[in-house]
Amino acid sequence: MIIWAFSFIWTRVAIHSFPPMTLIMLRLIIASVLLYLVAKAGRKFQPLRRQDFKLFLLLAFFEPFLYFVGETFGLTMVESTLAAVIVSTIPLFAPLLAYVVLRERVGWASIGGIIVSLIGVFFVIYEPTGGFQANPWGVALMFLAVFSAICYATILRKIPTHYTTYNVIFYQSLLGLVFFIPTFFLTDFSNIQSIKITNEGIMSLLMLGVFASVVAFVLFAGAVRQVGVTRTNVFVNLIPVFTAVFSWLLLDEKLTLIKWFGILIVVFGLFVSQWGKISFRKQVEDVL
Repeated sequence: MIIWAFSFIWTRVAIHSFPPMTLIMLRLIIASVLLYLVAKAGRKFQPLRRQDFKLFLLLAFFEPFLYFVGETFGLTMVESTLAAVIVSTIPLFAPLLAYVVLRERVGWASIGGIIVSLIGVFFVIYEPTGGFQANPWGVALMFLAVFSAICYATILRKIPTHYTTYNVIFYQSLLGLVFFIPTFFLTDFSNIQSIKITNEGIMSLLMLGVFASVVAFVLFAGAVRQVGVTRTNVFVNLIPVFTAVFSWLLLDEKLTLIKWFGILIVVFGLFVSQWGKISFRKQVEDVL
């Protein structure tokens, strides 16, 4: 969770050196190469079966493609703290799509959690003296990332259990380049010579590619196998808190008392949504 919280800050720093589409493409290339090497070294590499190609391609379309487009472009318009708060609502809205697509029951705790957290988001983006300060397009792009992540999670459930976690992450990153490379040539390639790369930008890119796209996923998958999906996802609620503290310390983002109040409300709403779902007995669940 600390790594993913830092990813919002690394992205804010990296986009000063790299255009958003270039940044995402380079990040995916680094992640794909690293995941492939790790899988081969650990003898865990699995070839992609032909009958699963379309499913993986759809998976990659929602995440990383649409998700990273929404998140990275959104971070050019809104502060890291607000971005993290919006992304942290993913566990709230996921049950709604699960109800529409999979006909899974949505409990009152989930509905209550959504309402409470949206109130918290309101306090984060509202300033008593100036009204709504957040860029509405930036907020919309961040919610595009939320929508994409929920669609991704729904499709992920249909991925055959034949594939290990390493291989699923590898193929979604690799196939994500199918969407990003053509988009890069359409949006960023003509201005590639004007890019001014700094040491901080390169370091942030490496941090995103190695830690946010690989190490954090591996740690998360390991945690899920030890304590279960539900109990692990509760820790996602801490991301906006970590991001707020790190942004305050490293990026000098201003955090008023009302914003802190909003962040706490969002986190409280996320825990409300999980009420009654968390079992305190030992659980061992397979992430995929």
